[in-house]
Amino acid sequence: MNPTPASPQPNAAQPNAKSSGTFLIGGDLPVHRLGYGTMRLVGEGAWGEPADPEECRRVLRRAVELGITLIDTADAYGPEIAERLIGEVLAPYRPGVVIATKGGITRQGPAKTEYVGRAGYLIQCVEMSLRRLKLEHIELYQLHRIDPRTPLEESLGALRRMQEQGKIRHIGLSEVTASEIEEAEKIVPIVTVQNRYSLADRRHEETLTYCERRGIGFLPWYPYAGGKLLKSDHPAAQELLRIAGLHLVSVSQLALAWLLHRSPVMLPIPGTSKIAHLEENVAAAQLHLSDTGWAEVEAAAKSVS
Repeated sequence: MNPTPASPQPNAAQPNAKSSGTFLIGGDLPVHRLGYGTMRLVGEGAWGEPADPEECRRVLRRAVELGITLIDTADAYGPEIAERLIGEVLAPYRPGVVIATKGGITRQGPAKTEYVGRAGYLIQCVEMSLRRLKLEHIELYQLHRIDPRTPLEESLGALRRMQEQGKIRHIGLSEVTASEIEEAEKIVPIVTVQNRYSLADRRHEETLTYCERRGIGFLPWYPYAGGKLLKSDHPAAQELLRIAGLHLVSVSQLALAWLLHRSPVMLPIPGTSKIAHLEENVAAAQLHLSDTGWAEVEAAAKSVS
C-alpha cells in the first residue's frame, strides 16, 4: 500500500473529487469515485421541498465545481423534487457529469414507501425522469428496489426495452444480495449496486465481494451508520475522534476515506444540503493512511452498535 502522506489541512488548497480516482461504470463510463447523493436536498424523510432551496441550488453548482462527476438521485426524493432541482440548476450539464437516477419506489409521506416494479410503471418513471432532468438519455438508471410482487423479468425487461430505445445507457440495482444480482444478470447486464454500507455496517460484505469479482460499481449509502460514528459519547466514537484528530480531519472524513480505501469498486455518494459539509466531504478524498492506520480505524469501528 502507499505510505501515509500528509493529511488534508482545514485551509489547504481547494479539494477536488478527482483525488478519489476514477472508475469506469460498465467499463466505458468514467466517473470520479467520490460522488454526491441528493436525498438531503429535500425535506425530512425524503418528503417535501427543502428548507433552504437557494442553498441547495448552490450545493449542486458547487458539487460540479469541486470535480464531482457522479450525482445520484431518485424520483422518490421529494418525490420528484430532487430531480427537478438538478434539471433546473445543472442542465445543460458540464461534460463528464453523470446523473444517475432510480425508479421503482412510490412515496406516501415522510419515510413511507412502497415498491412498485410493474413494467408500465417503470417505463413511465424513466420517461418522467428524462423530462425532469432535461436529458435525452439517462447514463445510469437503477431499479430502486426489487418488487416482490412483480417478476424480476418484468421489471428488468422494461428497463431493457428502454435501454434498447436509447433512453437508458446502463442499468443498476439497489439493496440486493449477490444471488439477486446473479439472477438479474441473466436478464440484463448490471453495472452498479447501491447498498447500505459503512465503516460500522458491513452487512453487505458478500455483495461487495461479488461486485469486486464482476467489476460492478458499489455505491454505499448511509456512510455514517445513521450518525453512530459521530456520537461523541460513544466509546468507539471517542477512539475514532482521537484517530481523526491525529490526521487533522473529522470522523466523517475518516469514514468516507475508509470507504474509498476499502475497495476499488467503491463509489461513495455522501449527501448534504450545506456547502461547508460538501467541501468537507470532498476533502476526504485526499486522506490516506497506512495499513496499520486503517486497521486501527476498523478496530475502533467494530464496537459501534
